[in-house]
Amino acid sequence: MSASNSPLEEHLGKRRPPPFRPRFTIGVFYLALFFFLFSFLQILPDLIALLELAPGPEQQNAATEAARQGSSPLASALLALLATSVGSYYQILPGMKVG
Repeated sequence: MSASNSPLEEHLGKRRPPPFRPRFTIGVFYLALFFFLFSFLQILPDLIALLELAPGPEQQNAATEAARQGSSPLASALLALLATSVGSYYQILPGMKVG
């Protein structure tokens, strides 16, 4: 028996590598998705109220100001973390299921 055919190498050669499951990457995508969703939902009522203005620079400036004042990034981040954690724990998010 040569050194290249040791029992350990033969045993390792027969093992299949574990399947690739990108749970962390998918989790980061869900976190970003929920963050933007909750951020948008926070400013949506103000944006709907701005639909009454005539289209133009005044409406755009009012929408920009409403987005700055009406959003809370901390609340969005915490809600996104909570939604991703709960969805992963109860295995309801696609790609986050174990096994």
